[in-house]
Amino acid sequence: MSLRTDSDLHEIRADVWLWAARFFKTRALAKQALGGGRVELDGAPCKAARPLRVGDKLRISRGEERIEVAVLALSGQRGPAPQAQALYRETESSQRTREAAREQRRLTGADLLRPPSRPGKHDRRALRQLKDPFRSDAG
Repeated sequence: MSLRTDSDLHEIRADVWLWAARFFKTRALAKQALGGGRVELDGAPCKAARPLRVGDKLRISRGEERIEVAVLALSGQRGPAPQAQALYRETESSQRTREAAREQRRLTGADLLRPPSRPGKHDRRALRQLKDPFRSDAG
């Protein structure tokens, strides 16, 4: 009995490919995204067990990010990032759209809404004092 290699693959489950291509950190997250309708295959919703083939077009939604890719190769094994990036090619329109959205977030200051660090001891006391001015913080 011989083992199947990636070159022998003609199709692979969508959740396995998304995990191997590093779109999702775990296969369970990939399966959850597929079940939630956040991944489309050739314009139609895709299920986790749906087989992917070379040449398929995927539209993947991760939070605010929308990525359109063409499947170039199949792999059922997660590898380093350069190897994973060789499995797909992002469309030109998708790259332009993502870059425009990134620039828009930068210009509106959406990335600046987070504090640079967690509040320290004195900051926490000041926050508590603001929330409940009658509370005594003796400790």
